[in-house]
Amino acid sequence: MATGLVMSMHAEPLPVFVGTYTGPKSEGIYAFTFDPETGKATPRGLVAKSVNPSFLAVHPSGRFLYAANETDRWKGTPGGYVTSFSISPTDSGLRELNQQSSGGAAPCFVSVDATGKNLLVANYFGGSVACLPIQTDGALKSRSAFDQHRGSSVDPQRQKEPHAHSIYPSPDNRFALSADLGLDQVLVYRLDPAAGTLTPNTPPFARVAPGSGPRHLAFAPDGRHLFVINEMLSTLTSMSYDPAAGTLQEIQTVSTLPTGIARPDTSTAQVCVHPNGRFVYGSNRGDDSIAVLSVEPGGRLKWVERVSTQGKVPRNFQIDPTGHYLWAANQNSDSIVLFRVDGATGKLTPTGQTLSVGSPVCVVFAPRPH
Repeated sequence: MATGLVMSMHAEPLPVFVGTYTGPKSEGIYAFTFDPETGKATPRGLVAKSVNPSFLAVHPSGRFLYAANETDRWKGTPGGYVTSFSISPTDSGLRELNQQSSGGAAPCFVSVDATGKNLLVANYFGGSVACLPIQTDGALKSRSAFDQHRGSSVDPQRQKEPHAHSIYPSPDNRFALSADLGLDQVLVYRLDPAAGTLTPNTPPFARVAPGSGPRHLAFAPDGRHLFVINEMLSTLTSMSYDPAAGTLQEIQTVSTLPTGIARPDTSTAQVCVHPNGRFVYGSNRGDDSIAVLSVEPGGRLKWVERVSTQGKVPRNFQIDPTGHYLWAANQNSDSIVLFRVDGATGKLTPTGQTLSVGSPVCVVFAPRPH
C-alpha cells in the first residue's frame, strides 16, 4: 500500500529502495533518489548485498530499513530470515545491523507498526506470522509473538495448506491483518505494540470467496474500508472495516481484468489506494497491466481503465507519497516504469522514464531520516 507519508507540493527528493530476487542480474537492494516535483529518478545503484530481499519496509523515522529474505534455510536450519539495516542520511546507503529468524520458510512480507517498535512478518511456505521487537538502534530482537495458520481451501494444488502472504498494522495500530492465500481468509489479530504480542481477534478472520487466494490488502485513508487483492481469481474485494472491533464485512468483489481476458493465464499481485482515497489500483501478472478502479459511495468499486506496465510480470508497484506518480516493478523484464497519476480521474500516463533493476519485486518510498 502507499506509505502514508504526508508531503507538501514542494517536497524534497526522497530515497526509494527496491527489493529483488537475487541472481545473475541482482545482488540485493538497490536505491534511487526521486524528485516528486520533476518526476525524475536518479539511480544510486546497489546499496546492500542481501539474499532474496523480496519485500522491504521502512521504519517511521526513516532511519532503518527491513528486508524479508525469502529463503527456506538460515544458518543451516530450516526457515527464512529478516535483516535490519540503518539508512545513511547523506546518500541512502545501507549498513546491515543484524539478522533474525522469521519463524518459517519463505518470508515474503514485512511491515513496521506505527510506533516503530515492532516488525511484522509473513512466512509464505511456513504459513505463519510473527512479530519481532525493534531496538532503539534499529536492530531486531528475536520474535516476541508467533502464530501458525492452520487449515486449507478448495484448490488442491495451491491451497492444501496455509500460505500467509502479508501482514499489516491497522491505521490506528490496534490490530494487525494477515491475508492468507491458502486459507481464503484475512486473519485479524489484536496488536499490543508495547508487549509485541499478536492475539487472535473475535472473530479471528473474515472469508473471501473460495479459491480466491487473498494476497495483499490496502486500507482507505478513512480507516473504515479495506481492499483485498485476490491472486488466484484476479479479483479485488472491497470490505468495510470497524476500527473499534477490528471486524470486516464484504461489500463487493470485482474482476481486475476486462471481460474476455482468460483468467487461468493471469494472477494479481499488489494493491494500492491513492492518497486521496478516490482510486484503487491492482497489478495483473500475465496480462502485465495495472487495473484502475474508482471508489464509489459506500466503498463500491467502478472500473476506470487498464494500463500496460510496459514490461513483464508487474509483481509490485507503489504510488509516491504526493499521489502524482506510480512506479511499476516488472519482475521478469528487469525494469521499473514510471507513470504520472491524474488525481482527478485516477488515470495513468507513462512518463517515458524506465529504470533498470534486475528482478525487482518491491518498491518502497522512505521519508528523510529524522
